[in-house]
Amino acid sequence: MLLKTFGWSFAITVVGLALAGVLWGWQGLAIVGILSVLEISLSFDNAVINAGILRKMNAFWQKIFLTVGILIAVFGMRLVFPVVIVAITAKLGPIEAVKLALNDKAHYQELVTSAHPAIAAFGGMFLLMIFLDFIFEERDYKWLSWIEKPMAKMGKLDMLSVIIALVALLVSAMTVATNVAHGGGDKTATVLLSGVAGLITYLVVGGISGYFEGKLEEDEDDEEATAVAAPPATKGAGSALGLAGKAAFFMFLYLEVIDASFSFDGVIGAFAITNDIFMMALGLGIGAMYIRSLTVFLVRKGTLDDYVYLEHGAHYAIGALAVILLISIKYEIPEVVTGLIGVMLIALSFASSVVRNRREGKPGDSSGAKPEVASGV
Repeated sequence: MLLKTFGWSFAITVVGLALAGVLWGWQGLAIVGILSVLEISLSFDNAVINAGILRKMNAFWQKIFLTVGILIAVFGMRLVFPVVIVAITAKLGPIEAVKLALNDKAHYQELVTSAHPAIAAFGGMFLLMIFLDFIFEERDYKWLSWIEKPMAKMGKLDMLSVIIALVALLVSAMTVATNVAHGGGDKTATVLLSGVAGLITYLVVGGISGYFEGKLEEDEDDEEATAVAAPPATKGAGSALGLAGKAAFFMFLYLEVIDASFSFDGVIGAFAITNDIFMMALGLGIGAMYIRSLTVFLVRKGTLDDYVYLEHGAHYAIGALAVILLISIKYEIPEVVTGLIGVMLIALSFASSVVRNRREGKPGDSSGAKPEVASGV
């Protein structure tokens, strides 16, 4: 079962890491490995969300998500999107950016480095909003309850996450954006503009996701109403047809928007580890394959839901990356440190989940029954 589900991911990992070692040596292999782990750790909750929606779809649409969806995820978001970021920030055309990355890596690296303040501000704000919206939300399970309980109460204030993010952006613009070492000079205006763009992008992505989610709920309500009003002989058949047609289509669109929003943080966070778009595409692509395999595993087994603090660990990792990106506008932070912080937070949240399960007497319980609400630390 495990080999059948993760077989392709294992194979692509071996080939990808071998390719990284041949092209970039041991350092490149390590960076690709860290990027893969980073993508997996940041997308654990994405797999859970995907699995919850995917199991409502018929076999055809599940295959569409796992085939067409993976092409969009790997080649669209992990390869094309970084090129677009570099092209915009370095004021190059996409084709010019790719040619430069292939033929003149030294100059490409110089352009990316000079564009780092804009990239860091954009990504830092996007990631910070993801973290703030998570920490300010009232949740059934609390990992670090001494932090999450008061934050949930504060989150009842409307637009608090946006206000805090804008304050953080202003502080960054007035401190780390002045006298930037790489890129040269005062980058206050650049950081402010890019940070606001990151905030707007997050709000737009969230709005589109909410729209598709609303459409999905409307379609489900319509299907239920049709089933109730239909004659007994046609009940069930109409509902199944709707679920496999229009409703399933909106499910697919919703899944893709959700997946894009989660891959966004992985791509943006990857800039804190490397500026090489090909290392990014390879490392994040490997991670994306595991997330797809994990989604299938969850649909078939549903075991990851038992480790309730993994979602918390992933979002704390996102918050840490946001802070690191904003600080890195002026100060250089070692790549290994950046990558390992996320891994450590995920490992700690997993360990806390295991301890909780043992305390509750339900280690590895995948029965689907919701256990009693509990807090972590």
